[in-house]
Amino acid sequence: MDKFEEVLPKLINIPLFSDFSADNQNDRRILQMVYENLSLESFSKGDTIIEEGKFGDLFYILYSGSVHVCRKTPAGDSIALADLNSSQNIFFGETALISNEPRTATVKAKTDCTCIVLSSKHFIEICDKEPLLGYRVILHLARSMAKTVRDTNSDKATLYEALFSEIESGM
Repeated sequence: MDKFEEVLPKLINIPLFSDFSADNQNDRRILQMVYENLSLESFSKGDTIIEEGKFGDLFYILYSGSVHVCRKTPAGDSIALADLNSSQNIFFGETALISNEPRTATVKAKTDCTCIVLSSKHFIEICDKEPLLGYRVILHLARSMAKTVRDTNSDKATLYEALFSEIESGM
């Protein structure tokens, strides 16, 4: 993998690690521990990186290339969620760091791409030694999940109102 100094800007530019500063010695030491537990995985165009419904314990940072994110509808149809590239500081699979739940979307390599990978096992081992890492990352995950719940509740309310209006107008 590239040197720590080359990977460090990528780490602190994604929300999970954005509370860490490259100028703070303690933060750098913690991120150095994270760096030492990262691996690099290459994917060819068309490869599935994460598959919806499958279990996984890996967190990915898109280092180069681009990916396509999709998920299935309840009827089983695939819907596109996003096409993303590495210049956008993209990461995915973050809930695998703290939860052993099935993946909620499929991520496929749209081009040849490289990902920086961290396993939940290594993440937890580092957090056992450096609780500040766990606290900061978990705080970001909790905020993100809370936003998802709020957005989902809002979407449900909008759909309910639209359905209710449709039923009323049909009577």
